[in-house]
Amino acid sequence: MEAEAYRGYCLQSVAAAYDVVLITSEEPSWEVPCIRDCVVLPDPTDQAALSTAGRALAERYDLAGVFTWTEWYLVPVARLARQLGLPTNAAEVMQACRNKANSRALFARHGVPSAASVGVRTVAEAEAVAERIGFPVVLKPAAHAASIGVIRVDTPEQLAAAYEFAEKAACLGQETTSVLVEEYLDGPEVSVECVTYRGETTAVALTRKTVSDPPYFEELAHSVDADDPLLDVVTPVARAAIRSLGITKGVSHVEMRLVDGRPRLVEVNGRIAGDMIGHLVRLATGIDLPRAAADIACDRAPDLTPTRSSAAAIQLLYPNTSGTLRRLDFDGPRPPWLERVHFQRHVGDRLLLPADGGDMFTARVGYLITTAPTADLAAARAEQAARSLHLDVTPDTAGVDVVGGRAA
Repeated sequence: MEAEAYRGYCLQSVAAAYDVVLITSEEPSWEVPCIRDCVVLPDPTDQAALSTAGRALAERYDLAGVFTWTEWYLVPVARLARQLGLPTNAAEVMQACRNKANSRALFARHGVPSAASVGVRTVAEAEAVAERIGFPVVLKPAAHAASIGVIRVDTPEQLAAAYEFAEKAACLGQETTSVLVEEYLDGPEVSVECVTYRGETTAVALTRKTVSDPPYFEELAHSVDADDPLLDVVTPVARAAIRSLGITKGVSHVEMRLVDGRPRLVEVNGRIAGDMIGHLVRLATGIDLPRAAADIACDRAPDLTPTRSSAAAIQLLYPNTSGTLRRLDFDGPRPPWLERVHFQRHVGDRLLLPADGGDMFTARVGYLITTAPTADLAAARAEQAARSLHLDVTPDTAGVDVVGGRAA
C-alpha cells in the first residue's frame, strides 16, 4: 500500500478533474474510487505490452493525454504517448533525464553549472578518474533514483568497496548499467519544483533538504516555504537545465547543490518529486502539481496561481541501526499543524540501512508532515512531533533495543 501513502494524493487530484484509466502493475485496490478502468501489466516497462495496453484503452475511450509520476516508466510512457498521437516529450528527452551521463553532457554543452562526471566500467577506471577529479568524489549508478547506490568516497582506500556498492545498484538500471565517478558538490542540497508548458518553465517552489551524514545520501527531511527567497536565486539555473535537456512540457524535479552560494546541478527528474514533496508544495502554496501534470498531458494550460503563503515539512523516519522492529507507535498529541503521520513497516519487520547493504526501501519506517507559517517552524514542529515516536529496534549485532528515529 506504499503507492497510496506516497502517490495517493496525485491520483486523487487528477481524478477530481479527469476520468482516469490506469495501466498498473498490480490489481487496483485503493485506486478503485479514482479510476474508470484499468489494465494490469506485470511489467509496465515492457514496451510492447505497454503499447498493446495503451491501444486497447484508446479503442474504448477518447484519450486526451497520458503521463506517469513513476521514474522507471518515463521512457516507455513517452513512447506510448507518441504512438497514440498524444502530447509528450520525446523518448530521447526522457532518456536524457534517466541517464545521468547524458544529462551531464548536455549540461556541459549548454553551459549549465554541474559537476565533473565520467562513466566507468571497472574499479581501475574508477580509481584513475577519481585521482584526476580529486577526492572526495561521488560514485553513483548512471540510471537509478532515490539516491540508491550513491556513495561518497574520501580516500583511495575506500574506492574499491564504494565501487562495489554503486555497481550493485547500477546493474539494475534499465537505460545503462554503468557507474559514474563525479566531483563532490560541497554545499546544502535543494530542489526546484518546475512546471513547463509549451516550452516555458515556471519554478513554483523550492524544497530544502536534509540528508544523512557521509558516505550515504539518505534524504531525511524536506521543507517548502512559499516565500523562500532562494527560489529567485536558483530559478535561472533550473530553467537552463530543463531547456538543455529538451523538456518542453510536464512537471520536473530539479536537484542541485549550492556551492559557495551558487547553484550547481545534481540532476533533473522528469516527473513529480517523490517523498510527498508535491503535497508539501500544495500545503504551502496551493499549487496542485499532479493536476498541472495532467493538464499539460492534455495540452491544457495549467493553473499555477498561488492561493496560499505558508510552509510545510516532512520528516522521514529511519532507525538508528539495522535490526528487527520491535515497537513502532506515536502517542503524542495531534495538533492541527501535524498534518499526518504514516507508518509503512510492522513489528517483526527487518530494517536494513545502507551501511549494511540496504536502501531507503529497506530502512524507512514512515514519515510525518507538519505545517507552519515558515519552513523553520514547520521543521521544528516535525522534530517536536518525532519525539513522541517510539521506534524500538533489536540490532542485528546486539540484544539491546534502540529507541528513537534518526533526527532530521
